[in-house]
Amino acid sequence: MEGHKPSLLLVGDASQLAPARSALEEECERIELARDGPSAIKLAGTQQFDLVLMALELPGMDGLQVLRMLRASSSRRHLPVLLLSQAAGRGRAAAALGLGADDFLPWPLEAEELRARIHRSLAFRRQIDELIAQADELHLLSVTDGLTQLANHRHFQERLRDEFRRAQRYDDPLSLLLLDLDYFKSVNDELGHKAGDQVLREVASSLRRSVRETDLVARYGGEEFAVLLPKTQLPGALTVAERVSVDVASLRLGPSGSLRVTVSLGVSGYPGRAIVSSDQLFRAADDALYRAKRDGRNRISLYQAAESELAARAG
Repeated sequence: MEGHKPSLLLVGDASQLAPARSALEEECERIELARDGPSAIKLAGTQQFDLVLMALELPGMDGLQVLRMLRASSSRRHLPVLLLSQAAGRGRAAAALGLGADDFLPWPLEAEELRARIHRSLAFRRQIDELIAQADELHLLSVTDGLTQLANHRHFQERLRDEFRRAQRYDDPLSLLLLDLDYFKSVNDELGHKAGDQVLREVASSLRRSVRETDLVARYGGEEFAVLLPKTQLPGALTVAERVSVDVASLRLGPSGSLRVTVSLGVSGYPGRAIVSSDQLFRAADDALYRAKRDGRNRISLYQAAESELAARAG
C-alpha cells in the first residue's frame, strides 16, 4: 500500500475475520479488533484508523447501525468503511451503500481481491484528504490579510456579528479595540512603502503577542487594526489596550532599529448604553478612536454614550 502502512480496525468475530487479518497483517502498521458495535464505536472515537473492515452481522448492534453512528461523527476526515456479509441480499447491500459504506463485500473473499478493494478505498480516502486540505488552505487565504497574516476586514466583520450574537444570547460581556498607527503616512513618505509594510508586520506580531489566543486580531484598513475581546468587560479591555499601547511603543523598527511608532486606541464594550447591535459596538469604538486622535494621538479613549448623543443633537 502506498505511503505509510495503514492502521486497520476489524469489527466482528475474531475467528470469522481471521483470514482477513492474515491477508492484511504484513501490509498494515496496526490492526485492532472490536468484537461488537459499541466496542468499535469506542475505538474509532479514541484512536485514529485509516480504514474499518466490519462484518454486517454483529451481536446486539448490527453493522448498519454502527455505520450510521460512524458517519454521524463530526470529524471531517473520511474514514473508509467496508462491510462484509456471508448471506446479505441486495437490499442490505443497497442500504449499506446508501448509509455511506465505501464497499460491500461478499464473505469469504480471496485475499488478493480483499487487498485490491482496500487499496482502492485508501486511495479514495487520500484524494478526499487532499481536497479537504486544499479547501482549508483556500478558506484560510480568504479570511487572512496577505501582508500581516492577521484576519482580514471581511472575516473581522463576520466574527464581530457572530460574537455579538453569542454575547447577547449568553449574557456575556464583549469588548472591542480599534487602533490606528499615529502619523503612519510619514513612515511611507520618508522610508518608503517597503519599510512601511515591515512596520505593519511588526505591529501585527506585537498585537498577537499582547492578547489571548481566543481574541481576534484583524487588519481593518491600511494602518488600522481591530482587536475583538470575547467575554471581556471594559476594565479588562482597558488593561489590554494599555498593554497594546506599551508593547507597540517599545518596538524598535526600521532598517537601523531607530524608528518608533505609537497608536491611538478607541475602546467600546457590551453591555453598554445605546449598544444593542454589532454595528453600534463598532461605531462606538470608532467614535472613541476619533476622539483619541483628535485629542493628540498616542492615547486611549473610552466610548462615552452621553458625549456622542450630545454631538449628534448638536449636528
